[in-house]
Amino acid sequence: MTVKTLELSPVGRVEGDLDVRVDIEDGKVVNAWTKAELFRGFEVILRGKDPQAGLIVTPRICGICGASHLTSASWALDTAWETEVPRNAILARNLGQLVETIQSHPRHFYALYAIDLTNKKYKNSPFYEEACKRFSAFTGTSYELAITVSAKPVELYALFGGQWPHSSYMVPGGVMCAPTLTDITRGWGIMEYFRSNWLEPVWLGCSLERYEKIKTYEDFLEWLDESPNHANSDLGLYWRMGIDIGLDKYGQGPGRYLTWGYLPHEDRYQKPTIEGRNTAVIMKAGVYDSFTDTHHMVDHTFTRENTTHAWYEEGTSDVHPFYRQTRPKEKNTGDYEDKYSWATAVSHKDLGRMEVGSLARQLVAGGTQGESFQHYDGLVLDMFKKMGGPSIHLREFARMHESVKLYREVERCLREFKLNDPWYIKPTSKDGRGWGGTEASRGALCHWVEVEGGKIKNYQVIAPTTWNVGPRDGKDVRGPIEEALVGIPIDDPTDPVEVGHVARSFDSCLVCTVHAHDAKTGKELARFITT
Repeated sequence: MTVKTLELSPVGRVEGDLDVRVDIEDGKVVNAWTKAELFRGFEVILRGKDPQAGLIVTPRICGICGASHLTSASWALDTAWETEVPRNAILARNLGQLVETIQSHPRHFYALYAIDLTNKKYKNSPFYEEACKRFSAFTGTSYELAITVSAKPVELYALFGGQWPHSSYMVPGGVMCAPTLTDITRGWGIMEYFRSNWLEPVWLGCSLERYEKIKTYEDFLEWLDESPNHANSDLGLYWRMGIDIGLDKYGQGPGRYLTWGYLPHEDRYQKPTIEGRNTAVIMKAGVYDSFTDTHHMVDHTFTRENTTHAWYEEGTSDVHPFYRQTRPKEKNTGDYEDKYSWATAVSHKDLGRMEVGSLARQLVAGGTQGESFQHYDGLVLDMFKKMGGPSIHLREFARMHESVKLYREVERCLREFKLNDPWYIKPTSKDGRGWGGTEASRGALCHWVEVEGGKIKNYQVIAPTTWNVGPRDGKDVRGPIEEALVGIPIDDPTDPVEVGHVARSFDSCLVCTVHAHDAKTGKELARFITT
């Protein structure tokens, strides 16, 4: 059977450049490669700079999740300098990251993912007409409303951080803000607007309290059938259409999942250390191995990077980020047998390649490991087991499902501020190593910093997309998205919407001109752009 090769470049709809190459045989993908085309070089930029330069530079790594980078940069210096961080400051840092993530979830669903449900491939679905009405880019009724209302939460961020995006209000020792009661009251109003204008009436079709009663897959199906408001909500429509068009049947991935956990508790991390972090975060850290149905604890020492197939001159060994020196290779070509990406291959030193993101967070949240105060939610893990494992459908559901719990955590932060208490304790700078980890909306994010002689000696960032988009490693094991692409059906090689479904379900932080080629003749079959 003729093997056709499709090269899609770029695949994402936001930023960066993600190229995907797939080999197709008998209507299915039999091999895949993901290639990050853009070199950023933030680690190189920061060498020799003042240690606090990371607070200014790294939030600009991403225009969507700058708060997550600022959070990681701040905690990295806190652990290096052995600071004390006041209770209010921990709450303020958490609040900034929470509202940015809450803003990101609907924008991802409507502006990046759900648009594909209007593809002509699904015209025979009974839900197609309604999907086009709601989810069409720019003109869809839900698209327009959600994109507009999703801007509200980051107004609260601006109240605390002075601006959004690219604020630097988090600093070692606390935050550079001291909100008033008026600011807190405005924050409540902003979040109430978000809840009452989109989250409850449009996305859920019910109150938060009713949705929070859903604990199992059976509970969810019962909720879906309980009321037309539930079934016809955007969540209900997406779920029913996704099942109808088979989105629950492909896009599995590597089968192992990692989260660093996030949101340090304000009473448990005032003297931050790397070793004490796992027992202090509200959303717990860990690994879920679906092959053995086991949960494992995790810390940064398990992280390894490999550059065998990446455009760096750093050898072929697995290296911990503290011992990595970013040395980019010049004059590169995309040789899929050799080096073909600016992303590195990131892995767990014992368990191998990992998927990160909302699905990983929810699968770990369903485990019984961790501290008694830490968040537990068994719904997605129950769905995972009863629906036959991972899929693009469940991955997307997990992303949107956590919006409710994050909203509740915002409410808790606003209640817990003690406005007359400190917001900042001036630290003493010193040489040393630090690590700051968190969960961006797309998944596990962490910064490593080494300070020597009062300057940055080494700075390393591993973003969620590095985990998911990374190329093959030194053992030629595929990266998570590469693995998720293998086996997916391709109905029309000139319009491979299925490839877009998979890549966008990971929400890769990279932007797709599509080049379709016949592998034997080299003839270009089609070229088009998705924006």
